[in-house]
Amino acid sequence: MEKITKPKVRTLAAGSELIAKQMQASSGDLLPKHKANVESVLFVHEGECVFDLDGDKTVLNAGESIIVPAEIKHQIRANSDFKGIHFMPKNIRFTFYD
Repeated sequence: MEKITKPKVRTLAAGSELIAKQMQASSGDLLPKHKANVESVLFVHEGECVFDLDGDKTVLNAGESIIVPAEIKHQIRANSDFKGIHFMPKNIRFTFYD
């Protein structure tokens, strides 16, 4: 089984309903597989990653974004050193998988 690496995460901005968090990973890192109860947006700020949305893989480069649907398992692999910004409701709830 491949090693899962937790990303470095920091809050960039927070309002009454929304929050923006930066996630950072090193080249080759495989981030934890999970799903969320609500829709969100991932924007790639630096680097490149593969976004696996329930088996459908999309390569995302700096300047690109993807809508992350609610209740769909997804996972990110950093193809290079990676920084992304995750825009989401503050009431988001995550479920993680092995």
